[in-house]
Amino acid sequence: MDTNHEMIPSKDKLANAVQVIKDAILLSQQRALGAVNQEQLALYYGIGRYISANTRTKNWGKGFIEGISEQLRKELPGLRGFSAPSLRKMRTFYEEWRLLSDDSFVETNKLPNDDSNSFVETNKFPSFQFTMTSDFPIAAFMNIGFSHHYTILSKVKEVEQRKFYIQFAADTKVKVEDLEKLIEDGLYNHQGDLPNNFKRTIPDQLQAYRTINMFKDEYLLDYINTEELFVRDKDRDERVIEQSIINNVKNFIMTFGRDFTFVGNQYHLEKFGIEQFPDLLFFNRELSALVCVELKDGPFKTAYLGQLAGYLRILDDEVRKPNENPSIGIILCKSANKRFVEYVIQDYEKPMGVATYKTSADMDDRLKRLLPPVEDLEKLL
Repeated sequence: MDTNHEMIPSKDKLANAVQVIKDAILLSQQRALGAVNQEQLALYYGIGRYISANTRTKNWGKGFIEGISEQLRKELPGLRGFSAPSLRKMRTFYEEWRLLSDDSFVETNKLPNDDSNSFVETNKFPSFQFTMTSDFPIAAFMNIGFSHHYTILSKVKEVEQRKFYIQFAADTKVKVEDLEKLIEDGLYNHQGDLPNNFKRTIPDQLQAYRTINMFKDEYLLDYINTEELFVRDKDRDERVIEQSIINNVKNFIMTFGRDFTFVGNQYHLEKFGIEQFPDLLFFNRELSALVCVELKDGPFKTAYLGQLAGYLRILDDEVRKPNENPSIGIILCKSANKRFVEYVIQDYEKPMGVATYKTSADMDDRLKRLLPPVEDLEKLL
């Protein structure tokens, strides 16, 4: 028997070996890019500091930055990223994160005077180190691109919010244009409002954040008036509310959010001969996912989660298209203890959230008197 004869590898073994090597290559590339990015951020911060020191003290006159940019292009042909607007962005980067600067410079590149903070009329460019508090997301800060940093600085003013978006950008690898949109939509203010398990059950973290941002923790369904429906409070049930929503589906979609398309109510599902009928089914274009909404006329109960998880399993297996993301479930009930819901929902593997709603019957009488009649509001709109 020829011992030198190589055995043909099985497909599974080959795929596993390729995956291991590919992961190592990608990790190495990511580390290399990270090192380059950190060096670039330090360079931009230092340039920004140098420009700030000379422009804010009026040591440089009008048009000086343009002159620097033009001369750099002449002396370093092919150089990109150092236009006058870019140099001003570097100045902003330094000035907005001035608190991160360490005034103790490395011994090389000593300044000719004793004031280590002064770069005015020197030909030396000092090295420095970032100084950050323990709660600062240093790893995330050094691993997101300059364009991401400038987007955050230009659109967010509070330091805590900036730290949140820095960590978010690092975790999700979000594109700059998507980051801008999420900031404008107020992602920071939406986090933690709706009890959910999206971050744990949706592998794509950007998709998880988009899902969190899509839903509110409470909805005002002011077009549902139980008095007009001639239904007493004790007789009111989910079907009455559901029918009111169906009759006002356009209003409901406008209340619920953007990019929702109504699929149906009491949507028929069947698996192994067992029929199921979710209350409301929508499709959200931005999330590219079915959204199943279960209406409950009363406080939250843990049994609702199991029921909704069953619907989502069947929807994913029987209704969802191959190019769509996993279905999302929302329980819409009259009241819920957020901390309790957040606690019990984490053991479920399907992405779900719990929101509450109010109807016109639940509004304070004083508030009702302040609001104009519905007919007048419709005319205004």
